[in-house]
Amino acid sequence: MAKAQTTQFVIGVDARCTDGVCGEVSRVVVDPVAETITHLVVEPKHRQGLGRLVPLDLVDATPEEVRLRCTTAAFEQLDTAEETQFLPGSSGYRGYGPGQMLSWPYYGLGMGMGMGGGMAGVPQAITYETLPLGEVSVRRGEQVHAIDGDIGRVQGLVLDARNHHVTHVLLQEGHLWGRKEVAIPIGAVTGVGDGIRLKITKQEVQDLPPVNLDQPLSS
Repeated sequence: MAKAQTTQFVIGVDARCTDGVCGEVSRVVVDPVAETITHLVVEPKHRQGLGRLVPLDLVDATPEEVRLRCTTAAFEQLDTAEETQFLPGSSGYRGYGPGQMLSWPYYGLGMGMGMGGGMAGVPQAITYETLPLGEVSVRRGEQVHAIDGDIGRVQGLVLDARNHHVTHVLLQEGHLWGRKEVAIPIGAVTGVGDGIRLKITKQEVQDLPPVNLDQPLSS
């Protein structure tokens, strides 16, 4: 029986358009019901709040980088991954509702910072993800929770390249002096959101063999 071809999405790698680097993969968007990856969020480096939702059909991935089948100009026209709105009744905007106020990516909201971390004359604002309905994002470094406690942090996800179905969660497990990367089968995952929850113990995770991120996994 032939092995299924898999693709590994390591969160934090560079993303390159056909005409140059456009940012890095900041998170992966998952449909938790279908257990599929639907989008990558690619964010220009050092410019938070400008992340774009990149459909998986535009993506070719290796453990070292992600290549997008579009130009930088086309990338900048993709849907944004987050939005900021001013809170009703905040300074300078009293009496207006959220739908009546200007929204923009939050990278510009640092202007006007006062002493002590406050904002002088700048209304309060909230930033939220603008993901497809019912989908959640998975970030690098999120906690992975075994039955009996935290076991490590998310490194990335692995999917079946034929149908975008998630097959494994890549985990960095252990302490600074004994870290290893392991691939947890998706069947051991019970929930995604506020970290990844497993139905196996820390010992069972520790017993998984280490993986080489440069080599494809068999499902």
